[in-house]
Amino acid sequence: MAIIFLLGGNVSSPLSFFVLVDFFFLLLQVTDEESHAFQLTVKKLEAALQRAKKQGIRVRALILINPHNPLGDIYPAQLLKECLEFAHRLPSIECDTSMMACCLLWLSQRELTYDLHVIVDEIYMLSVYGDAAFTSVLSLDSVPDPERTHFMWGFSKDFGMSGIRVGVLYTRNHEIQKAVNQLAVFHGCPGPVQHVLSQFISDRDWLNNVFFPTNKKRLKEAQNILVDGLAGVGIPVLKSSGGLYVWADFRKFLKSQTFEAELELWQKLLDEKLLISPGKAFYCYEPGWFRLVFSDSVDKIYLCIQRLKQILHTDAAESTANNTSSNADALCTLAEGSSGNPSNTPGDDVSQLKNILLYYNHICI
Repeated sequence: MAIIFLLGGNVSSPLSFFVLVDFFFLLLQVTDEESHAFQLTVKKLEAALQRAKKQGIRVRALILINPHNPLGDIYPAQLLKECLEFAHRLPSIECDTSMMACCLLWLSQRELTYDLHVIVDEIYMLSVYGDAAFTSVLSLDSVPDPERTHFMWGFSKDFGMSGIRVGVLYTRNHEIQKAVNQLAVFHGCPGPVQHVLSQFISDRDWLNNVFFPTNKKRLKEAQNILVDGLAGVGIPVLKSSGGLYVWADFRKFLKSQTFEAELELWQKLLDEKLLISPGKAFYCYEPGWFRLVFSDSVDKIYLCIQRLKQILHTDAAESTANNTSSNADALCTLAEGSSGNPSNTPGDDVSQLKNILLYYNHICI
């Protein structure tokens, strides 16, 4: 899974916790041994943490987004617990000598402890439409380190209130509470907005029996329409269960397997009034993956599929025509070489022709 942020930097004051930080990304990639694409494991977290240390980055926190953005995946409860245990991991010490010796040994290995803060962003927690069960970090019976486990949520995604800039932070850490209180002096939530939202969420009967079921049904229908439409264009999609988007594989439509080609395709789609997010924006390890948002009207989803089909198929037809022309030119050159005007390196012409044909076959798959 991805993206996992390992939060580093120097903390010199309560306020600087929010501003003087660097992000160290666990790269978004697929490995051969994975049963599920972009799968998150503690082993990957460990490797990323050690890589950060080698680069001189002191990691302070781990940020988990659940449901995931951009994958739309949901962390199983067991994996969530393993990530929390990883963040709180302590070195195992076997000691059969005196207590003093054990203490000295523990102090010498203290730098091996992680003691990471874990920030769990669950901003899409109520936008789950698939079969996977969602487990909030707040629903766990216990967490390894309550003082370093923090929960975040906001109204903007689950309730479609992008203009209502109101979020929730739940933490037991008094230092973080003090820092947030200082920020709230300048970024407090207006009283009228608080009143409206409190009235809104107090109607539990309407939320549970009308809004949430209807929203879940519409999200699932919209997601099915987009996924089926993309399949018709030849674009596979990673299975998702939450969020407002899908993670789609456009790799075969790139002119080359580079991020430059990904950006070129993104710009071409943008020119045709299709705004989707390239994988590079999410620190994806390989080019060709894009995030498409489906939380819109059905008419606009169908229009998106129509434009995609037109753009991508037009590009494929042009590439086929260009390669056919290149093949003809190559055959003419080869024929000329065999009729009395041999090339200095005839093997190069044959090799070039083979490469062109291989490329031609690749884009037609």
